[in-house]
Amino acid sequence: MRGRDPLVAKSLEERLHERNYKDPTIHYKVNIGLPHLKPSRSKELKERLSVLRTMRSNPELERLARLRKPEISDDDVREDWMKTAGPFHIRQIAEHYGVFEHLFGDAYFVPRVDLKIRYKQTVDSYLPVYYGNIIKPAEASSVPEVTFSSDPTSLWTLILTNPDGHFTKNDSEYVHWFIGNIPGGDISKGEVIYNYLQPFPPRGIGFQRLIFILYKHEKKMDYSNFKKEGPCLHLEERTFQTLDFYRERQVDITPAGLAFYQSDWDATLTDFFHNVLNMQEPAYEYDFPPPYIRPQEHFPLRKPFNLYLDKYRDPKDVNKQYLMKKLKTVHPFKTPAPPPKFPHAMYFDKNIPSWLKVEMKKDRLGWGRINDV
Repeated sequence: MRGRDPLVAKSLEERLHERNYKDPTIHYKVNIGLPHLKPSRSKELKERLSVLRTMRSNPELERLARLRKPEISDDDVREDWMKTAGPFHIRQIAEHYGVFEHLFGDAYFVPRVDLKIRYKQTVDSYLPVYYGNIIKPAEASSVPEVTFSSDPTSLWTLILTNPDGHFTKNDSEYVHWFIGNIPGGDISKGEVIYNYLQPFPPRGIGFQRLIFILYKHEKKMDYSNFKKEGPCLHLEERTFQTLDFYRERQVDITPAGLAFYQSDWDATLTDFFHNVLNMQEPAYEYDFPPPYIRPQEHFPLRKPFNLYLDKYRDPKDVNKQYLMKKLKTVHPFKTPAPPPKFPHAMYFDKNIPSWLKVEMKKDRLGWGRINDV
């Protein structure tokens, strides 16, 4: 490393660490969620002993265990998971997807409430929302079913937001659903602030995150300044910022539940943009920089002269040349000649130079610029 440039001498890991370094005295994580009420050790041991005694007193369960065929329901496994390591696993997944960073900045929370959300597909089939699974817009077009266990006297607020989809503001979100003052976990009795709006990721933008956040509060909240009547299809009225919303009410509300999924464009969104949102469907594409072309040489060795010279010609002239060549074989009143059945087996004159053979082969097989015209 002696004598080398400092940027070259450092490894990629060292350069990334130096570039993304944040002062820990200023940037540090703050837990804004519900506290972890850990039961006493003696109570846990008593519960375990009670479960063991119940299992040992059941001969049928013991027989199935010896045969390695015990049946355990998924709900029991999920309930036990949420009581132990589940909330911490959900937090790790959410940090991996940047949920807390893009919604709450330097704050985070451990989801203590098991938020179960699913979209109905057919009469007997449902599509659940987990933690980053992919759900297409056509599969999320209707209002989802939301359930969670809670005290009958408690109050909740559920918000579905999209931090990746705002068309005009980089640091803003679109709120897709907002139900406030939900009594005892019954979504149907909550106050509808924003009606449900399905995800609409535009073509070419990739995946977007749709995040459900469940807040708990002790008193009834006033959301009159947010409330929108009707379907609210004007997107600017759905502009939302989770961090500002929480900062104004952090004394009264506490995030308690979390679930999110990813969605990308599908063919049903064309009709949705035109007939529901009454707007032109946006489409995004990459704007690649022009390729680098080195200066011309007096004697370009080992380079086909026709391809070499085409690099320095105006692309419009090249396309015009191919178009004129194609028009010579086209007749307005005659059917075009069928393509060769075996283009690789066609005969070439021995006196034709190699570069011309390559050009003829490209024309027969439809390779290269011939496809542009």
